[in-house]
Amino acid sequence: MAIPNPPEAYYPEAVEDYRQQARIFLGRAWEYLCESDLQQASEKGWGAAAWMAKAVATAQGWEFEVHAQFGVVLRNASDLTGNDRLLDLSNTAYVLHRGYYTRTRFLSSRTISRNLDQMLELLDILEPLTVPNNGLASA
Repeated sequence: MAIPNPPEAYYPEAVEDYRQQARIFLGRAWEYLCESDLQQASEKGWGAAAWMAKAVATAQGWEFEVHAQFGVVLRNASDLTGNDRLLDLSNTAYVLHRGYYTRTRFLSSRTISRNLDQMLELLDILEPLTVPNNGLASA
C-alpha cells in the first residue's frame, strides 16, 4: 500500500501546536489520575494520542478530521516506520477514549495508569514523524 506524500503546503506551526498539546494533555491525564478523576484521566490520555496523531497527519499529508481516522493514521505510521507496536498502542488509545463514557465503578486506576504509560510510548514513537518525509524505520 502506498503512503500518501505530504502536501506542498506544510504548516509547521500547526504541527508544533498539536505536538505540544499532546504532551500537555498527557501531563493533565496524570494529574486527573492523581485526583481519582478516572474519566478525565482516560479522556486526556486519548486526547494526547489523538493530538500527536494530528501532528503526524498534518506533517505527513494524511487526512485526520474524525475519530475514526485515528486508526488509519496509526496504521499508516506503522507502515511507514515498520513499527507494528503502533497497532497495539492504537487500541490502547481507543480503550482510554471509551473510559470517558464508563462509570467510575468499572474503571481501574491501575489499568488507566498502565495505559497512560503506553500513551507516553506512543507519543515518543510518533514524534519523529511530525517532520515531513521522516519515514525512517524505527528499531
